[in-house]
Amino acid sequence: MKASQTGDLGAGAGARLGLSLIIKDCPLSVAPPLARDLAAHRQGVLLVFAAGVLWSTVGLGVRLIEDALVWQILFYRSVSLSVFLYLVIRWRSPQGVWAQVRACGWAGAIGGLALVAAYAGGIYAIQATSVANAMLLFATSPFMAAVLGRLVLGETVRRATWGAIGVALIGIAVMVADQTGDVTLHGSLAALGSALGFAVFTVALRRGRAAEMLPAVFVSGLLGIAVMGVICLALGLPLVLSPRDGGLAMGMGVFQVGAGLILYTLGSKSLPAAELTLLSLAEVLLGPFWVWLFLGEAAGRNTLLGGAVLLAAIAGNALSGKRRKPPPISP
Repeated sequence: MKASQTGDLGAGAGARLGLSLIIKDCPLSVAPPLARDLAAHRQGVLLVFAAGVLWSTVGLGVRLIEDALVWQILFYRSVSLSVFLYLVIRWRSPQGVWAQVRACGWAGAIGGLALVAAYAGGIYAIQATSVANAMLLFATSPFMAAVLGRLVLGETVRRATWGAIGVALIGIAVMVADQTGDVTLHGSLAALGSALGFAVFTVALRRGRAAEMLPAVFVSGLLGIAVMGVICLALGLPLVLSPRDGGLAMGMGVFQVGAGLILYTLGSKSLPAAELTLLSLAEVLLGPFWVWLFLGEAAGRNTLLGGAVLLAAIAGNALSGKRRKPPPISP
């Protein structure tokens, strides 16, 4: 298959785009029945939306943690995520877990490190700024992946995507315009750094032509344990947390990250990239809603205005890609 155009893809969706295009290009004699196709599409929508709901709880989970710092949270979350994904990969695949890890190669190692940095930046951002501000800035990751895909992989970026990137930059500028406090501004920069980490992870998987993202995320969990453990020891931070903080952090690894990833992997097989991008907005919109509902945290005016511009850019880019004819499949 020819390389797909990066501007159409949300983070993690590229590996699934080829499957959807192959189904569309099949002759009628071998295509699945319409009813089965519609049922698979509905199931895919529900699974991907459910993944977004789980991912959207990251802000609430971090807010509920009382004393642990980002390094301690990520250490515990990496432990539970690694154990969970080890069991899932071993159950789903006849290959050994470590054989799949070795198959990831350098691309998997680079992607894993990028994911650790993305997780660390994301947790710090949520602790330093509002959840709405952080979640909206996380959503810039597909645009960063588009630029990185152009620079690293030579992938084509559509003119509509360049336009959407320009609009997104305006939205980001509005969001950070009134952030004069160092902590809040640093939180926004950390959120953008987190988005860049997810973009590097996405491009690394495509560089390594990985058809499965679970082993690479498992690698990120192992690297997270090692890196965060060293940082905690270097800073003199205890590795033993309170039952509340430790339970929340480990629960986030299993349910918020791990289970969300499983649902997304299963659901994305039957959905085109444009729909995946639009459904991913559920995570961005629900994240601020949970902290408002349970903790009374509200977003500022600039965050709402700039966020609306940013979401419009993401949705417009996805819809423009949906209307475009899919590229042909090469033998």
